[in-house]
Amino acid sequence: MKIGIIGGGFMGLTLAHKLAKADVEVTVFESEGQLGGLATHFNYGAFIWDKFYHVILPTDNFLIDFLVDLGLKDNISWRHSLTGYYVQKKFYSISNSKEFLLFPPLGVWDKMMLAYTIFYGSRIKDWKKLEKISVKDWLIKIGGKRTYDKFWSPLLLAKLGENHEKVSAVFIWTYITRLFKARSSAAQKETMGYVNGGYKTVFDALEKSLFAKGGNIHLNTSVHAIGSKPSGGITVAHGDKTEHFDKVVFTAPLNVLENVVAPDLFEIETSSKKVEYLGVICLVLTTRKPMTPYYVLNIADKEIPFTGVIGMSSLVDLDQTNGDHITYFPKYITQDHALWGKSDEELETLFLAGAGRLYPEFDRGDIITAAIHRAFKVQPLQVLNYSQIIPKTRTRHSDFYILNTSQFVNDTLNNNSVVKQVEHFMANFAAEL
Repeated sequence: MKIGIIGGGFMGLTLAHKLAKADVEVTVFESEGQLGGLATHFNYGAFIWDKFYHVILPTDNFLIDFLVDLGLKDNISWRHSLTGYYVQKKFYSISNSKEFLLFPPLGVWDKMMLAYTIFYGSRIKDWKKLEKISVKDWLIKIGGKRTYDKFWSPLLLAKLGENHEKVSAVFIWTYITRLFKARSSAAQKETMGYVNGGYKTVFDALEKSLFAKGGNIHLNTSVHAIGSKPSGGITVAHGDKTEHFDKVVFTAPLNVLENVVAPDLFEIETSSKKVEYLGVICLVLTTRKPMTPYYVLNIADKEIPFTGVIGMSSLVDLDQTNGDHITYFPKYITQDHALWGKSDEELETLFLAGAGRLYPEFDRGDIITAAIHRAFKVQPLQVLNYSQIIPKTRTRHSDFYILNTSQFVNDTLNNNSVVKQVEHFMANFAAEL
């Protein structure tokens, strides 16, 4: 059986690996010159690492099992990590229970209510109820207004700006259920992992595995038409060629689907309310000295132009980055934000000024490289009743399938969720093989 996969991101290649293991002849079509999508890598000069930051949590069972299946078990490194909070011009560590309880901006009762909110939220199973209430109203209802004003509100403003008023409680629930499970019950310390060599290691292993089983990958290949044949199967047209497949799985975004796939192969049911997306602009610095001791620094200060600081080198061994320190400065924004119109030079100037305000001792002479990365669509804004407005896709042909991240309604977009969705797809698809 020959199967074509449209999209060479993490989802498309994970699916390709699963299908190839089932002795299916797989061909992957990727429009970019490099595999990986949002999980792809970048050459920072002295080393290659992820374009955007990624981490593995101990509870990412789908992802961990997948990496083991790829033969990368010994490439996973685990470290204790630190979490920080910047508020009122001061840095605080909240990396363990003791530090959490001593967090000065909150009183004793506030801390108890905050701990209860996290405990309660991490145990909620019926997320459907949460999409009917705003994140603000839910956090105040569960943890009280003072805790919301002092802890949650600044974080939501930094993460979403004015959009935080639109978002349902599902938004914060997805983060609570994933991130706070990273704390080991024994040590009450955060444990996180990474793949040696970054996600380039993962994609190199996927590519090698696929080729070993007779698969193909077409890079720099824009598919311009997908249709059906009267005799069965699906055709994929790219450049001046048309290839025939027994089945095709589409993993690229829905706007691409609507542009290249014949209307008789699918239907999309849309709501009158348009889905809004969050994108990200990220400054990545490699420096001679470390910039932060924290893996994640949450920032509750409107004057800082980025959402947070990700100190990757506080987690990743320096031998992975040629002795250099790598730090990410992401800013999550909606598609109509003015920052999209700024040049990389303007963004770098803006973000470096913010880094200077955050770290007055920061010496720009320590910078080795600086890079601006952009991703216009990272994840949808989970507004009230989001599951009712998300586009519903259906296929009209038994040999055409749609599998992409646009259907995530109760999860954050992370690689563990991607593998989980592929596993569910394979479980239903097995009868077709």
